[in-house]
Amino acid sequence: MVDIRTQLDAVTRSLTVTERDGERENVQTLTQTYPSTLADVWEAVTTADRIARWFSPVTGDLELGGRYQIEGNAGGTILACDPPVGGSAGYRITWEFGGGTTWVAIVLQSVEDAHTRLELIHTARVGDLPPEFWETYGPGATGVGWDLSLLGLALYLGTGVGMAPDEAEAWAIGDEGSAFARESADGWAQAHISAGGDPVSARRSADATWAFFTGHSVP
Repeated sequence: MVDIRTQLDAVTRSLTVTERDGERENVQTLTQTYPSTLADVWEAVTTADRIARWFSPVTGDLELGGRYQIEGNAGGTILACDPPVGGSAGYRITWEFGGGTTWVAIVLQSVEDAHTRLELIHTARVGDLPPEFWETYGPGATGVGWDLSLLGLALYLGTGVGMAPDEAEAWAIGDEGSAFARESADGWAQAHISAGGDPVSARRSADATWAFFTGHSVP
């Protein structure tokens, strides 16, 4: 059994709408602190065999300038890679999926009592998204997926054993997984509203996102 309430409450979610070179960008940020050292978390999010234990198998050259490919998911280029120095670390990658390119950054910071704060920043140009994608799903489309990833990392760092792919798939469509996706989607709807989004549209998008992740009908 997964303590979904504790995990959902452990994550801070935010959405910022910015402009770069005259184009609108949506910046989603998730932050969670893990009871593990910086060195341990860094290895967990950069080493292929460990990534596979909590996320998905990844292949490629996992070094600065290298190309990576996540099994059944995105691929891209490693744009920056800063191993742990002075209590911080991080990397930045392109996230190429479905014909579009967005950007993901991971920032790690050592905090007291051998804990590590992880910040995940996902930036997408609105013009690069599929037509009506944002209008239909809002930030939950990617946000719920990242929430599930941070859950996987929390389980792995806490036990040393992550969910096998078939177990994760079964969990996601079961009662616990459905409840997790529902609350995550609602959390992203609130982040959307806080960023100036229309409340009615944000909640409608949350319903569509929850239905997409669980296979349920839109309420």
